[in-house]
Parts: sequence; structure tokens; C-alpha cells
Amino acid sequence: MSENPIINKVAASGIITLDLEELYPAAERAVFDLEPLLWQGIALKEDDLRAFCKSHDWSQYKDRFVGVHCSTDAIIPSWAYMLVATHLQPHAAFVTQGDAEQLERAVATRFVQQLDLEPYRSARVVVKGCSKVPVPLNAYVELAARLQPVVRSLMYGEPCSTVPLYKAPKG
Repeated sequence: MSENPIINKVAASGIITLDLEELYPAAERAVFDLEPLLWQGIALKEDDLRAFCKSHDWSQYKDRFVGVHCSTDAIIPSWAYMLVATHLQPHAAFVTQGDAEQLERAVATRFVQQLDLEPYRSARVVVKGCSKVPVPLNAYVELAARLQPVVRSLMYGEPCSTVPLYKAPKG
């Protein structure tokens, strides 16, 4: 039996792994589609929308991330999206304009903007690449842009096999 202990070089390297899958917001997502509220399938009537908003059960969106959009090509004034947002806001955790994909991109942007960067200051950071959760590409791009000014180095992949992205100048 050898007296030399096995050394985990990855653990000893001081690299911090940032796993978006673990940090990414897990709240339920919902899309509010204005299409069923259209008059003759082409336009939205203010009185009809206001009546709907007063009678609709908005509590079903409690603690959800919600995107408001119209799934058909129609005449939708900006105020209509805003009116729906004012009814969602007391219930939803987050409200934005867009379909499911646009909602996810907005959630990613909000998440990256709110991420505390202090644990990564002057550190060697690897952003984990493989994920079971579908994290949108913009999250990785925006994360790289936010981390670059504070990290010593930035990599992508797994600590044992990374793609170098950035290394701070010495000095």
C-alpha cells in the first residue's frame, strides 16, 4: 500500500465552479396570451379588456414568472400589455412581455443582473457547461460580460476540462 495520498488536483486548484443549473430561478413559468380576447381576431377593444381584467382570476399566476404576448398577428396597443401587467404584478414573481422563449431570456437577464459577484472577485471561475435545465444562451453571454471585470480568470466547461475565455492582465 502506497504512503502517498491521492490528491484531487481540481479541488486543490482553487477554481470556483459556477453552475447555472443550481442557481437558475426554478419558479413556474406561464404565458398570458391576449389572442382569446381579440375582437374578430384582429383587434383588442379597451372596454372588453378592462371587463376581462376585472373578472379574471389573477391568483393563478401567484409566484410565477409570466410573459404577456399575443400569439396571432393583431393590433395590440402598448397600454394593453401594461394593463395586464398591472393585474399580474400583485400575484406574479416576475412579469415581462413575450412568449415562452422571450420570457426565459428575460428571466435569464434578470437572474444574471441580480447575481452577487463578490464570491467570484479575483477568483478563477469555471462556468459549468452541461446542464439538465435548459438555460438560455443569453444567460451565458451576459454572465461572461458581468464576470469579466471581477474575476482573475474565466473558463467554460468542467474543472477537469475547460475552455479558457478570459485571463485578467497581471499587475
